[in-house]
Amino acid sequence: MGLLTYLTKSSSTLKPTTLLRHLRFMSNVPENTVYGGPKPQNPHQRVTLTHLKQKHKKGDPITVVTAYDYPSAVHLDTAGIDVCLVGDSASMVVHGHDTTLPISLDEMLVHCRAVARGAKRPLLVGDLPFGTYESSSNQAVDTAVRILKEGGMDAIKLEGGSPSRITAAKAIVEAGIAVMGHVGLTPQAISVLGGFRPQGKNIASAVKVVETALALQEAGCFSVVLECVPAPVAAAATSALKIPTIGIGAGPFCSGQVLVYHDLLGMMQHPHHAKVTPKFCKQYAHVGDVINKALVEYKEEVANGSFPGPAHSPYKISETEINGFMSELQKLGLDKAAASTAAAAEKIKMSVSSNGPAND
Repeated sequence: MGLLTYLTKSSSTLKPTTLLRHLRFMSNVPENTVYGGPKPQNPHQRVTLTHLKQKHKKGDPITVVTAYDYPSAVHLDTAGIDVCLVGDSASMVVHGHDTTLPISLDEMLVHCRAVARGAKRPLLVGDLPFGTYESSSNQAVDTAVRILKEGGMDAIKLEGGSPSRITAAKAIVEAGIAVMGHVGLTPQAISVLGGFRPQGKNIASAVKVVETALALQEAGCFSVVLECVPAPVAAAATSALKIPTIGIGAGPFCSGQVLVYHDLLGMMQHPHHAKVTPKFCKQYAHVGDVINKALVEYKEEVANGSFPGPAHSPYKISETEINGFMSELQKLGLDKAAASTAAAAEKIKMSVSSNGPAND
C-alpha cells in the first residue's frame, strides 16, 4: 500500500501526532542543520503589477526599498514591502564607489540573483546599469532580457527621458518586459546635471519633469520614480499620470515611496560625495552603531579568551574517545598534541563543573 493511500484510509484512526509525523516525512522542507532551522515558507501572495494597480486605484501607498543581497531581501520580504528594487546604488553603498556609474551588468546580475533567492513576496525590479542600454534599443532589450532571465527579476528600471530613453523603454515593453521609469535627479546623468542636484526647481525644469514622466507613461512604463524634486512638482506629475509615482526626496504626494536600505537603517554614511545621510531620508534605526558595538565586543572577547565559552562549544566527545584519540596521537609521535588534548579536556571539565552541565 502506498503512503498516500495509507494516509487516506487511516487518517481517521491515526492519532494527530502520528499523522503529523507522516506528513513531516512527506514534506520537502529541509531538516534542521548545525547552522539553524529551515526557512519558513512565506504565506503571502507574490506582489504583481496587478496588485500595484489595485493599490494605486484605491489610493493605498506603495512601499519600495532597495536590496542588494540575500539578507536584505529576506528583511524586505519579512516586513511585507511591496517592491524590492535592486538598484545600481549598489555601486556606492556596497562597492564603495563615488557614483552609480562603475557597476557592471555582470555585477548587477550577481546582486539580482541573490535578492531573488531571498525575496519571495515583493515585486522584484532590477536597474539597468549605465552603459548597458544607451547605444540602441536592441542593446536595451538584450540587457533587460538578461536582468529577467539571469537575474530572476520581474521588471527593470531605466533612468532618464531623452528621446532615445523613451524609445528604449518602449522597445523593452514591446518585448514583453515591465519597465519602471525614473525622472528628476537621475544619478547616471550626474556629468550633465553637474552633480547630485535636485531638479524641477524652476519653471522649465519643473515642466520637464512632468512632460518626461508623461512620455514614459506613453512608452508603456508601469510606474515612474520621481527623485529629488519639490513636492508640488511631484504632486503635479502624480496628478497628471495614470500610473503610480514612486517618490524619493519628492515629498508626500507621490503614489508610493522608495528609500535606500542602508540609508533608512542608518548603516553607514554615503561615501565621499556626501558626509551624511541624504536630507530627505528618515533613519528608522541606527544599525551601523549596533554593528560597530557588536564587532568591538566580539574582538574584545576573543582577545581576552571569554569567547567561545562552554555555551558556544556545543560538540562533545566522550572521555573514552578522548583517551583513545590521545593514544593514537602518541603513536604518531605527536606527544605535544596529545598533551594539548588532555589539557583542553580538563579545562572543559572544570568549566562545566563550575557553570553547570551543558546540553549535549
